[in-house]
Amino acid sequence: MTDGAQTATRPGRTTPEVATHCPYCALQCGMTLREEGGRVSVHPRQFPTNRGGLCQKGWTAAELLDHPERLTTPLLRDPASGELRPASWDAALERIVTGIRTVQAGHGRDAVAVFGGGGLTNEKAYALGKFARVALRTRHIDYNGRFCMSSAAAAGMRAFGVDRGLPFPLADLGQADTLLLVGANPAETMPPLVRWLTEQRQRGGRLIVVDPRVTATARQADLHLQPLPGTDLAVANALLHIALTEGWVDKEYVDARTTGFEAVRRSVAGWWPARAEALSGVPVADLEATARALGTAGRAVILTARGAEQHAKGVDTVTGFVNLALALGLPGRPGSGYGCLTGQGNGQGGREHGQKADQLPGYRKIDDPAAREHVAGVWGVPADELPGPGVPAYQLLDSLGTPDGPKALLVFGSNPVVSAPRAARIEGRLRDLDLLVVADFLLSETAALADVVLPTAQWAEEDGTMTNLEGRVLRRRALRQPPPGVRTDLAILADLAARLRASGPDTPPAPGEADPTDRFPTDPEVVFTELRRASAGGLADYAGVSWERIDAADGVFWPCPTEDGPDTPRLFADRFATPDGRARFHPVEHRPAAEEVCAEYPLHFTTGRVLAQYQSGTQTRRVAALRRAAPEAFVELHPDLAGRLGVGDGEPVRVVSRRGELRAPARLSPAIRPDTVFAPFHWGGAARANSVTNDAVDPISGMPEFKICAVRVERVEEP
Repeated sequence: MTDGAQTATRPGRTTPEVATHCPYCALQCGMTLREEGGRVSVHPRQFPTNRGGLCQKGWTAAELLDHPERLTTPLLRDPASGELRPASWDAALERIVTGIRTVQAGHGRDAVAVFGGGGLTNEKAYALGKFARVALRTRHIDYNGRFCMSSAAAAGMRAFGVDRGLPFPLADLGQADTLLLVGANPAETMPPLVRWLTEQRQRGGRLIVVDPRVTATARQADLHLQPLPGTDLAVANALLHIALTEGWVDKEYVDARTTGFEAVRRSVAGWWPARAEALSGVPVADLEATARALGTAGRAVILTARGAEQHAKGVDTVTGFVNLALALGLPGRPGSGYGCLTGQGNGQGGREHGQKADQLPGYRKIDDPAAREHVAGVWGVPADELPGPGVPAYQLLDSLGTPDGPKALLVFGSNPVVSAPRAARIEGRLRDLDLLVVADFLLSETAALADVVLPTAQWAEEDGTMTNLEGRVLRRRALRQPPPGVRTDLAILADLAARLRASGPDTPPAPGEADPTDRFPTDPEVVFTELRRASAGGLADYAGVSWERIDAADGVFWPCPTEDGPDTPRLFADRFATPDGRARFHPVEHRPAAEEVCAEYPLHFTTGRVLAQYQSGTQTRRVAALRRAAPEAFVELHPDLAGRLGVGDGEPVRVVSRRGELRAPARLSPAIRPDTVFAPFHWGGAARANSVTNDAVDPISGMPEFKICAVRVERVEEP
């Protein structure tokens, strides 16, 4: 470690100071925690991704550890009053086991589902996937990362044969001569990353941002393209059209390292810049300037994020920018390439080891016979007993409580009542369940609906690993024990698995079989050692990543197959992860949004984040400093639109779509297009942005279309 801090290597072992990482975004900034007089404080730490910097969320992260609203005892819903009341752990776990057994006896194993989160450690994500498939034997597991990274992941898999958000170290951004950010606003979503953008510009590099809003990041750009939401793919195809016309395609690279280019060349022939301008509103001159900056750069990086990806054509949109990067010969070169800015803290590792409906640990496909045999061997179960693929997150949530859908749901590390599209409908689905169990450390909007709520340990109270946006596996270290009455997720899963096994007459222990709890260890290092074996030989191979090796360096990049062999900070230097080592071009065509504007709903609605809040806001809305910085939701309107509506700054408005509405004060700003309305998604209740959003999904990734739908805005007459 770089600062000589003491560390705790087991849950519950208290130390006065630990070197660890921020609990929020995928940048996973290094920090030091200190406890003095019962108070935990955050201190900066030199780490490669943040180099000592922290954002306001990171600085205040420790305030939740002793928050007065923290859950410290299980809660059970009283059938008579309908209220959640404190209960013992034994009563809570028995209620869960009885509910699971009853549901599965009446409706089959798949009648119980599991929903995870991109903030869980690698160990917990792995254990949750194993629990679903071994203890519950259900195919129904997915996680909220499906709402975050799935489109970029699918595009990366089909182009490169592997999905790693950034296939190069973050420092490469500072070395790029041209950096194109598409649908990304790191100045608000991960501020310490802006240091690399500043370094890039100080070197004389050019920063270009594509975003429908003039965001804090766009204001720093040399050039800002402001397209209509949902038209990024038209922009990507036009940029490749220009590169072809001007002779900037790296023909030698394309011939030597890729396949499928001719089909893409033909497909973009019709995407002349004027056509893209007519669709997107981006001027031809700006398209040409962007293509020139990329095509003539010695080193160039193209990054996408949620603004481009959270669409019903998100995979194709990302593929359009991947096609552009491949045609320019960028992937695999230092200071160049295509990458995706992962959002959630463990959005990368969380999708590698078994939370996704179609995956097993190591990024293995669950319907691959060889993958099933390997993982089943590690888990000590017959391969044919592993369930098959489940369904993506929104499809799973929308099926809850229906005649053919799951009747019980266990939620770990997620708040779909606020974060799911068409959220009022999903809230209704959750209410229809026979059993809803939520494990959390605060009473989220989803936990408030649960039949059973289990209090869990926080990030500073348990050891584990995270995998950041670079594919760098890091160590999260425990500073102190959880409060009395609080258990870790690993302990909860182990206890549930043991109780389910003990009460399951159809699965008696085999002669000589170890104690059932041994199948679900509670020590995170033991779990990680098992994860390494399960991932060995997979795309995301952690076999050579030990906790000791992470401690000896600033993290370890996967794939890392052997303990004495190198890790892989930069992918694609010699070959891609495809059978023939070549990247794949895929022709993609722009298509309209799933829902277009009309006379009744004449405006485009889009969502995003603000600097002081995070995800569904369950944590950050309870931190006083963050609440002061961003106390309430808002609806951003262009002054011209507000004038037509007769709405003044700060006056309440209603945003209405075909699915629902939100109410919040108007915020007038020329940063938004006059035909577009924006709202942040961190609030629930009447201000819930996802009451409005469209639940149309990408046919490949299952990503919902969060970033565009048709709405109208109405002034609210206050009494």
